[in-house]
Amino acid sequence: MDIATQAEIVLRNAQYETWSWSGPSGPVTCFESAALMGFVHVFVNAEALMAGWQASQKTSLARHAASLRGAGMKAWNVYSVLLTAERAPSLARAIERIEEDFTLTRKIARTAVTTAEDVERALLPLIGLRAQPLLGATNFEDRLRSRLKDVPADAVAAFLNETPAVEVARILGARS
Repeated sequence: MDIATQAEIVLRNAQYETWSWSGPSGPVTCFESAALMGFVHVFVNAEALMAGWQASQKTSLARHAASLRGAGMKAWNVYSVLLTAERAPSLARAIERIEEDFTLTRKIARTAVTTAEDVERALLPLIGLRAQPLLGATNFEDRLRSRLKDVPADAVAAFLNETPAVEVARILGARS
């Protein structure tokens, strides 16, 4: 799996503007929304991530300095996303500590990014909450009626029978 491409897909689906450029560790996916911006760096292995994340961060910031200067408050929400497909249990704690370093940018650092789900999980701090309602094969009218138990039955019936809103309002007003 191409981590950079998958990251770009996830970010675009989350309504970010994205573009790429060639950075020190390879292609960098840049992203920006109305509230934040950042850079996704993909490293060949965990050791390369540990050795190169600071240089990659500085290079990205230097390359985009003019944009950052004009970003106003958004410049306080710049992220460096540092990913590798390699599993590295021996470096796990050191890579976690990268996220605790708030110098220059906020960081997201992950190893073992091998599936599309791993990429999405890594980028969760950047994407909005999404609810996936569990909808069974139930009667929606019955469900709505059960939720509107405090509303007069004749008003609910009028609403469900596509009665004009003015008439539903009159029924509700008459009950007050």
